[in-house]
Amino acid sequence: MTLQSDNSKYHKFLVIQTASIGDVILATPVIEKLHNYFPDCEIDFLLKKGNESLFESHPFLHKILLWEKSVNKYKNLLSLLALVRRQRYDCVINIQRFASSGLITLYSGAKHKIGFNKNPLSLFFNTRVKHKIIHGNLHEAERNLDLIRILTDDASFPVKLYPGKNHFAKVSQYKTVRYITISPASLWFTKQYPFEKWVEFAGETGEDIRIYFLGSVNDQDFCDRIIKKSGHKDSLNLAGKLSFLESAALMKDAIMNFVNDSAPLHLASAMNAPTTAIFCSTIPEFGFGPLSENSEIVQTTEKLACRPCGLHGFDKCPEKHFKCALTINKNVLLNRI
Repeated sequence: MTLQSDNSKYHKFLVIQTASIGDVILATPVIEKLHNYFPDCEIDFLLKKGNESLFESHPFLHKILLWEKSVNKYKNLLSLLALVRRQRYDCVINIQRFASSGLITLYSGAKHKIGFNKNPLSLFFNTRVKHKIIHGNLHEAERNLDLIRILTDDASFPVKLYPGKNHFAKVSQYKTVRYITISPASLWFTKQYPFEKWVEFAGETGEDIRIYFLGSVNDQDFCDRIIKKSGHKDSLNLAGKLSFLESAALMKDAIMNFVNDSAPLHLASAMNAPTTAIFCSTIPEFGFGPLSENSEIVQTTEKLACRPCGLHGFDKCPEKHFKCALTINKNVLLNRI
């Protein structure tokens, strides 16, 4: 089934992805492709409040809609439902797989409602697309593009963000030397390369290379401890000091960016920046690996019956040995510099 002959009836699109930073970045190919096929149409993006700075300089978005989830979540949802309905969208593309986003989609009044079949309310969408996470399946960015295949074609489009001149200007002061970036933290313990392994790696990185540590305000202490214990003399803790787009602008020109299976990985992909992605308890076959031209996945070479232990991560290793992380040799990382 194709609706390409009816493209002229689409003037306003709404894309919904109110999940975490990484998930939002992996939704950007949908924006890229919609703009390519519908260059004169308005494209709005509905996000969780806190993620909007990712799109400060985005050239293809008409409007950002925000859902404040941290305070009065459901009261704000009611206001959001009314706001979305007033926009009179022709098509709503729901990338989220939760009932709340399904409710927004249904109440939008859009003539064409598209979403994944895992959404509890997808039965009432015009177009339902299968979402499967199995070993060797498509990257999540490609799964997201499957949603608009009915409107376009099978072509792939990149994960992409657009830092502005101000973002590049802010980090230009850090680009006067050869440098790498390390984003050492993760929301999940079992997705995070261990503290002692980061210390070993940083400690053996050549002193002619500066190390910039990236992350949120909550990661500052973790980065400080790595720097102190590693003894690397030319390290700088930038965690909590740069915005998403400033971090992306810094990653772009790094010799290499070292990341976990977490949001900074996708930030690097969005800049086509050199990437070394460390996978501990999770596996790249889930579809969340790096997409940069110069990218490599680092993971244990041991055959562990317990790996992967889940799609996401855990607060501690279920088997209490964390071999999926501790058996990764630091020399593999050093060879990527």
